[in-house]
Amino acid sequence: MTKKAFITGISGQDGYYLSKLLLDKNYEVHGTVRRSSSINTFRIDELISKHSESKMFNLYYSDLLDQSSLSNLINLIEPDEVYNLAAQSHVSVSFKNPSYTSQVSTIGPLALLEVIKNSKKDIKYYQASSSEMYGGKEKKPLSENSLFDPRSPYAAAKLFAHNLTKIYRDSYGMFAVNGILFNHESPLRGETFVTRKITRAVARIKLGLQGKLTLGNLDSFRDWGFAGDYVEAMWMMLQHDTPDDWVIATGETYSVRNFLEAAFKEVDLNYEDYVVTSEKYFRPNEVDYLLGDAKKAHTELGWTPKTSFNDLVSMMVESDLLISQREKILVDQNLIQPTWEYPI
Repeated sequence: MTKKAFITGISGQDGYYLSKLLLDKNYEVHGTVRRSSSINTFRIDELISKHSESKMFNLYYSDLLDQSSLSNLINLIEPDEVYNLAAQSHVSVSFKNPSYTSQVSTIGPLALLEVIKNSKKDIKYYQASSSEMYGGKEKKPLSENSLFDPRSPYAAAKLFAHNLTKIYRDSYGMFAVNGILFNHESPLRGETFVTRKITRAVARIKLGLQGKLTLGNLDSFRDWGFAGDYVEAMWMMLQHDTPDDWVIATGETYSVRNFLEAAFKEVDLNYEDYVVTSEKYFRPNEVDYLLGDAKKAHTELGWTPKTSFNDLVSMMVESDLLISQREKILVDQNLIQPTWEYPI
């Protein structure tokens, strides 16, 4: 019997990789996108086109702040699994827009958990938690038992949803899990996130489309993995015998400076010739060091990351070189003008 999955935030990076994984496993996939004045499904257009006739991939306009809409959709679709990936996920933006960030990451999960609790069908629930909840004050590996100390509105809201998921699991016997995912990247990462901002700039600088790159703190450390590997862990959590919480990470940490070195090395350039820093891009409350301990996921789920740090960087630079090559054609034809710095 074909399983059904319902995914919020399906048009994002993780939404694409998770949808592709589930479709390959013969799931019928349903997902929500926010209605806006511009079409924002570019990441999943390939899946829309490929499955347009089979009805295995289905999209609906909805919003995590619209509990009625979410309830109607879940009751209509009757999914076997619900993956809550939607959020305002940019940490720096959460300081500038704390109200919206907090509402999406708290009211949304609450609405989903309430609908699932009251459903006649047994539905498994995945909540996307974040390594940002730890705060990053101490330089040590972080596991499921480490203390949380959120240092941004985004992290505080994620911790609320994390705890709420545990409360519903313990109170109502629901199959509800938290995936505490450390930073995970890909060529589909949003261009305002530091990793993609770097690889986008590297490609444009190499082709003469950009002259410099401005960043904030180069000495913050993150445990970076590949999003395609991490969504497999999400699925594995919902196939486990019992619901629980799991850290998903590579167990290695690199600084932004390390990422710069690796990315510029891909095109035989020295990052120091092109990168400047500005206080504009520093957070009000920096998270300096994050390193994950995923032993529990290795042991209980059988999950391990497949993509190395260097392979991830190479993959992202290669993808952005292709994008920039198309951009350069337009510049050479005087259809657009090159910019000294990419406007992010």
